[in-house]
Amino acid sequence: MTLHRLPPIALVPALLLPVLLGAASPALAARPLSADERLGLTCASAFALVAAGQARGEPGMAAYPPLAARGREYFVRLAAQLMDDAGLDQAGIRAAAESEAAPLRRAGVAGVMPSCLAALDRELPPPAR
Repeated sequence: MTLHRLPPIALVPALLLPVLLGAASPALAARPLSADERLGLTCASAFALVAAGQARGEPGMAAYPPLAARGREYFVRLAAQLMDDAGLDQAGIRAAAESEAAPLRRAGVAGVMPSCLAALDRELPPPAR
């Protein structure tokens, strides 16, 4: 049986895979979130709660624009930014989002929705009709 040797360049993807996946380097230490970053997570959480309510047909949620797609995209962009800027990993983002969502579940989203919808429109303008 003859073993074929791979040219050295063929090994590069295999050698880089752990680096790309973050296994070869220790995780970055996350820093505390700024007030703007926490507000972004509050809005992302509010959008998720409204979208879930809209999907269940809750009457109070019909007052808001449909948020399933735009709210999800807002969260995805925010999560990527928090990973890059604050050093959070997925578990850190999940914990921070849950921390911001808990008060909204108790008190409701009405108080934050005007400013959050304005932020959403700035970040992701609604589709033209």
